[in-house]
Amino acid sequence: MVLEKINSRKNDDLSKRIDKNKLPEHIAIIMDGNGRWATRRGLPRSFGHKRGVSVLKEILRTSKDLGCKVLTVYAFSTENWARPTKEVEYLINLFNVVLRNEIEELHQESIKIKFIGDLTPFPDSLKNIIYSSESLTKNNSSFLFNICVNYGGRQEIVKVAKELALKSFSGEINPSEVNEELFNSELLTQGIKDPELLIRTSGEKRISNFLLWQLAYSEIYISDVLWPDFNKFEFLKAIIDYQSRDRRFGGIESLSNESFEDSQYSS
Repeated sequence: MVLEKINSRKNDDLSKRIDKNKLPEHIAIIMDGNGRWATRRGLPRSFGHKRGVSVLKEILRTSKDLGCKVLTVYAFSTENWARPTKEVEYLINLFNVVLRNEIEELHQESIKIKFIGDLTPFPDSLKNIIYSSESLTKNNSSFLFNICVNYGGRQEIVKVAKELALKSFSGEINPSEVNEELFNSELLTQGIKDPELLIRTSGEKRISNFLLWQLAYSEIYISDVLWPDFNKFEFLKAIIDYQSRDRRFGGIESLSNESFEDSQYSS
């Protein structure tokens, strides 16, 4: 009880430092470290994945309560099929169980859920619950929750290139018409604003084939905390760090009381 009060006070203190006018509308997260978290405790890796689901629920609610609009998480990459068969089977079953248990509550909170990736290899039981979850929440407008499963950034870009090439070959579009806007319209995230902030846990400093096109100008926040230990406090730290940055998009930060010509000669 004492620890809970301390943690609550710490969260409240950080929450007060959040500038609601500078919130990232779209946050992407690479949830890394579930297996290592369990292994370090002498537990099966499955324990880490199960604990990770509880963390995701907390972060989802926190981002929504703050006033963010979109959360996109990397739940299962195209490379994850290389993991041991039992672990892959466990993850697929976990997706199934969590969706069945949580989708009604998400719907009641007006959260729209969208799955991004190639669902073809998954069993029909999982695909059915995915389709029904998307259908149930499709008109919700409070918050968008994207779950990337069997997703790879390179694969997505190749897919778009093929689609545009076919449209060009058929005469539907002229090759000269291909630009960033047209390319965006063919992405799996079409119609969704690019993430302003990418959070990766476990201290790994790479984006691992995640949203390669969409992350072009995202701020990247690396946390050494393993995902099962990542909580509201750590999430708020990431938001505060994001708000401390000067997002220039290739330009320069604003210069006060001096012109460009003056500033380049100043010491």
